[in-house]
Amino acid sequence: MIVLIKKDSRQEEINKLIHWLESLHLQVHVSEGVLQTILGLVGDTSRVDIDLVRSMEIVEDVKRIQEPYKNANRKFHPEDTVVEVNSAKIGGGGLTLIAGPCSVESAEQICAVARSVKASGATCLRGGAFKPRSSPYSFQGLGKEGIELLLIAKKETGLPIVTEVMDPSQLPLFDEVDIIQVGARNMQNFELLRELGRQRKPVLLKRGLSSTLEELLMSAEYIMAGGNEQVILCERGIRTFETSTRNTLDLSAVPMLKQLTHLPVVIDPSHSTGISRLVRPMSLAAVAAGADGLMIEVHNNPACALCDGPQSLTPAAFDELARTARLIHATLQAGKEFS
Repeated sequence: MIVLIKKDSRQEEINKLIHWLESLHLQVHVSEGVLQTILGLVGDTSRVDIDLVRSMEIVEDVKRIQEPYKNANRKFHPEDTVVEVNSAKIGGGGLTLIAGPCSVESAEQICAVARSVKASGATCLRGGAFKPRSSPYSFQGLGKEGIELLLIAKKETGLPIVTEVMDPSQLPLFDEVDIIQVGARNMQNFELLRELGRQRKPVLLKRGLSSTLEELLMSAEYIMAGGNEQVILCERGIRTFETSTRNTLDLSAVPMLKQLTHLPVVIDPSHSTGISRLVRPMSLAAVAAGADGLMIEVHNNPACALCDGPQSLTPAAFDELARTARLIHATLQAGKEFS
């Protein structure tokens, strides 16, 4: 349920209403927009007399919400959420480029890639320290050492770092990580999501291989219900009957999620296709669809990569992609101003 407060209502009266609603054992989330304040009610709202609330002088309207996700719902929070990480801003109409290797392999490798992607306009560095792999015999990442190497690259370049957590027990190692990534296989690891809700740093949540958009938003709700509202959604391809690509990139998820939620939406074209030559066209299509950012795998020597080399771009290829993506984004933004 949401309560729309009339413009220019006194804060004292709003606080009285909030305290009364909380006395009904409801959580009240306040969203203060430019033109209006919205109270989002979470809990058993059946005990709320809608007519009584609607009759209050400061209340403009009361609406029930049918969707099971409340905090992530755009009806609760009409304005886009912008997640700020150092100087990087994700959401709100900008285009964020997150780039780096699938796996951290050495200090030389991660620092070289970090320098190159930063020069090309990336504002965040990605790199896997813990790697969930389908085969137990595949490279599983460097773990703690991988995070330490990411921090070296962060210190050298100033880029915020993004890396994946696989288990709540690993979180103490992530104190200096700027954005914690939840991989597709862990999208419904609810104990992990609850623990991330207690963190006070951004979480990049990837869509599960066979998950619906509602299931993705419900996973985001687990994090937000714990008090952490800094959630970034990532479409990374879903499993379909198609076998010519690694997964099927669902670009319709971008405008659909933009309608359903206020959270930023980024696209991972590397995992969705699994083929480096497809990363560029799918990235540009994602920008045209309205994505807030791209998360792209870049390796200085893809042929020798320990993980996912076939889907990784070279630094030169990423540089060309970044320039074209920014041009498309700028053109679309200019079109909105004249429409």
